[in-house]
Amino acid sequence: MTACRPRVTAVCVVRALIPGPKEAGRTAIDKRPITGPVEVGPLGLAGDQVCDIEHHGGAEQAVYAYADEDADWWAEHLQREIPPGLFGENLRTAGVDVTNAVIGERWRVGEVLFEVTAPRIPCVTFTARMDEPRWAKRFSEHGAPGAYLAVLEPGAVRAGDSITLERRPAHGVTIADTFLRADAEVMRRLLGADGHDGFALTPRLRRWAEHEVSRSA
Repeated sequence: MTACRPRVTAVCVVRALIPGPKEAGRTAIDKRPITGPVEVGPLGLAGDQVCDIEHHGGAEQAVYAYADEDADWWAEHLQREIPPGLFGENLRTAGVDVTNAVIGERWRVGEVLFEVTAPRIPCVTFTARMDEPRWAKRFSEHGAPGAYLAVLEPGAVRAGDSITLERRPAHGVTIADTFLRADAEVMRRLLGADGHDGFALTPRLRRWAEHEVSRSA
């Protein structure tokens, strides 16, 4: 079989703010695909929104990407459709192993240069959105969280744009390695790589890495 060309299959922004769990208030998780080019700036896609700014959004989590391949696994496992945007993602991808993307690797998508920063951690809003028993636990145990991206060079993206890997740091620590139960050795590798060969940890991930390392001391 011919390998799938790495590309964006859908670009999604919030359709409308909807009520979330009582503790979360209103939420912008209801994303839907849109056609045509979408401008992407340092804080995300034009037309998108973030409600819970304490836990979501910001320059380190400007865009959320999820793979078609992982969505297909869930569709078969749950026996329901997982259309683009259902998980709250901004970019649905194909031909990219998002789970094993290396922290700090850079993707050129259309005019935009993205950097992989961190895994998505499931929250109560995501659980309510899916309406599946023990959703956060099941999503976590499967281990395909998708990836948050920072925007290094703004521009426009659209469905069908190719995804080109422009740089992959040598430290080798992946989204999967840092999802939920990252051990201290993994975090030491990240801290040791910080500032070398053009790689720089985001402030949020640096704090998390330092915390995990200090806990193991």
